[in-house]
Amino acid sequence: MNLDQARFFMVEQQIRPWDVLDPKILDLFMDVPRHLFVEAGNEGLAYSDIELPIGQDQTMMFPRVEARLLQALDIESKDNVLEIGTGSGFLTALIANLAQNVTSVELHEEIQETAKTRLANFDNINFETGDASSDWKDGQEYDVIVLTGSVAEIPQTYKEKLKLGGRLGVIAGHSPAMVAQVLTRISNQEWEVETLFETDLAPLTNAGKKAAFTF
Repeated sequence: MNLDQARFFMVEQQIRPWDVLDPKILDLFMDVPRHLFVEAGNEGLAYSDIELPIGQDQTMMFPRVEARLLQALDIESKDNVLEIGTGSGFLTALIANLAQNVTSVELHEEIQETAKTRLANFDNINFETGDASSDWKDGQEYDVIVLTGSVAEIPQTYKEKLKLGGRLGVIAGHSPAMVAQVLTRISNQEWEVETLFETDLAPLTNAGKKAAFTF
């Protein structure tokens, strides 16, 4: 299989028809080889319109979903980004090409160690491990936050971790009818909501689980 040709077809037949027309995003998907971020043996499927497994019952997003989210988030070279769910590292690589710095949090240490090897050439990614399904208490605010798994309800904690003008990319709701949205913080207590598209995405591990009571 000609992987360069497959990548071209991914951009032209999957991503562009999904109203992704920003040349910066289209070029990014052409420049970053997705087949380097899949499990061994799946290289030939890297540019297909499917969710590929990455271990621990986790999967990669559809390329068109990643592209549409990135276009809407409009990440700039001065932005500091928080990514919840490192996963394969592919979306992390796309973000790191756009942003000044990326903090990427992953629950599964084994998955993140694999991603780190794929992202070794980047010097603007800070890797963290832990459960960030409802919050990541690092005391920081961010220009952009991306949740790479779905949530039943959008955590208020992540809305409040945005700087003024900051954007939160999230897929929320219940399967099979979830909605991708970008929330922009316009004041201390106000967020503007842009609804992008309907989709269905596996939930962040532990998202929606209530903390146990302690006595």
